[in-house]
Order: sequence, then C-alpha cells, then structure tokens
Amino acid sequence: MLLAVVPALATGGAELDYAVTCQGCHLGDGSGTDTVPRLAGSVARFLRVPGGREYVARVPGVAQAPLDDAATAGVLNWMLKRFDAEHLPADFVPYSATEIGTLRRAPLIDVQTVRRRLLDALEHDAPTR
Repeated sequence: MLLAVVPALATGGAELDYAVTCQGCHLGDGSGTDTVPRLAGSVARFLRVPGGREYVARVPGVAQAPLDDAATAGVLNWMLKRFDAEHLPADFVPYSATEIGTLRRAPLIDVQTVRRRLLDALEHDAPTR
C-alpha cells in the first residue's frame, strides 16, 4: 500500500534519494517554490556555461546533502535527465563520485551572486541549440 502512495519507494536509488533529500524544497516535479529555484526546464542549462557544472555540485543543498559522494552523483545525474534532459549538452559526462567528492568540499558561500553571473552568461554568451 505504501509503495502505491510513494512511487519513489518502489524504484529506489537516485529517485528515492531525491524524494528523501531534495523533494522537500524543490518539490516532486522539480518546480521549486518562491524561494527555492526550479529544477524543471532549467537545471541542465547551467552545464552549458563555464563554472556551471561546478555550481550545480557546490550549491549548499548538494554539497551538504547527507548522502555519500556516489549517491549524490547519482541524484544529480538522475535529476538532470529527469527534470531538464532537453538542455543537457550533447557531450554531457555524468558526474562521478570522485568529482562530487572534490567539488562538495568547497560549498558556495555567495550562491546568489554566482547564480546571477551564470544566468547572465547563459543569457548573453551561451550558444543556441
């Protein structure tokens, strides 16, 4: 009965980790809230500009997630494909546990400034698809 109520429990893995660790703020559909950025239709766009890949792995919610590096990489890779496959670069290389382990040791302090800089780069400099 519980598995019918919470589909993520039935599939486990990255989807379950997202449901338990991220969904409370980013919501089940990745739509975010007034104060939490949406993932749906936007998160993979960051991978298209310099520093964007690192940004995604260094935001506090990722860097401080109570998951090991492999599980965190799994959640990010699942999230990118689930919520924004349309904007994934053609040459996308999935995050690895080693990469996450390195990046999360330096969480972002001024998230808003970095996010604004990356969004400006996307708006002005990113190649179109």
